[in-house]
Amino acid sequence: MEHTLPSLPGQRLARGVARLLRSMDHAVLTEFVPIRGLRVDVISLGPKGELWIVECKSSRADFSSDRKWQGYLEWCDRYFWAVDADFPTDLLPADHGLILADPYDAEIQRMAPETRLAGARRAKVTRDFARAAALRLQGSIDPQPFA
Repeated sequence: MEHTLPSLPGQRLARGVARLLRSMDHAVLTEFVPIRGLRVDVISLGPKGELWIVECKSSRADFSSDRKWQGYLEWCDRYFWAVDADFPTDLLPADHGLILADPYDAEIQRMAPETRLAGARRAKVTRDFARAAALRLQGSIDPQPFA
């Protein structure tokens, strides 16, 4: 089976980020909705239950137009920006993590500070992560279960 690269720049960054996180033994989902009205580019569940969110920004305009990113902070233990080598990183808030990415790989440039989620919030996000992953897997096996 031949795999093609995603066509949108943010999706290409997310692919590289997902590869990095998988190499760190994290389970990864892209385009995850932690709560109605928010959709994160990448969320990962680490081997110790840690939850990381990574927002992929492909351009200055992409970053400048994002009005929801601060709402993502309360849904993870660590928050990162992922950008390519040409992105003007001085635009990004310095108090979050930074990942340099391309479609094939990524590297953490600055580790995000940890802000541990409360137990009830962690349980909800972990449960929603598991359901989303299971539903996506089932959908890949049987895309029309009720047909």
